[in-house]
Amino acid sequence: MTNAAPLADVLRQSIIDGDFAPGSRLSEAALAERLDVSRNTLREAFRVLAEQGLIEHVPHRGVSVASPSMADVVDIYRARRVIECAALQQAEPEHPAVELMRAAVDAAESHLAGTDWRLIGSANMAFHDAIVALADSPRLARTYRDVAAELRLAFLEIDDPRALHEPFVRKNRAVLDAFLQRGPEAAAEELEQYLIRSERTVLGAFARMGKN
Repeated sequence: MTNAAPLADVLRQSIIDGDFAPGSRLSEAALAERLDVSRNTLREAFRVLAEQGLIEHVPHRGVSVASPSMADVVDIYRARRVIECAALQQAEPEHPAVELMRAAVDAAESHLAGTDWRLIGSANMAFHDAIVALADSPRLARTYRDVAAELRLAFLEIDDPRALHEPFVRKNRAVLDAFLQRGPEAAAEELEQYLIRSERTVLGAFARMGKN
């Protein structure tokens, strides 16, 4: 593996999967050896990930996985409301991405009995990816991908995954039902209230944990 772009994608997936905890240091020497790449290639991948908000260069400490602040969470949710609500409000029920929304809701509900919160969280995020796909905009999808990756880092900070994910499985279903039964405008309103509650949940967890 010698190209920085695929390497950045690999590291990005590892970070949002929780293989590297938020705030943890990334050893350049150890990663270069583990991934069998040159340090120059790794540094270029780090540059890409820094632009995406997933890592940060800390003076005298090197490179660390980003640890979102409360201000970051507020901005992430601001971006989500702009992107997701607009995509849903302008969508048609016949759009192919609606099936992706339905499949993601079904998947999340099927995992509830086993309480595998990582799988439920991934299904929840797939639902929101599908909402953005309603816009048929590759640029918007790329922007949202970066926002969602930062959101996953915020989620990884929280020590109560059940409170984080369980209520929103039901709310995903409510958004989908509103879209199919009452139309895009009603669904966008439902989604906006959903995202406000989700933001409050994350901020409340951060406050309880003493994060600024």
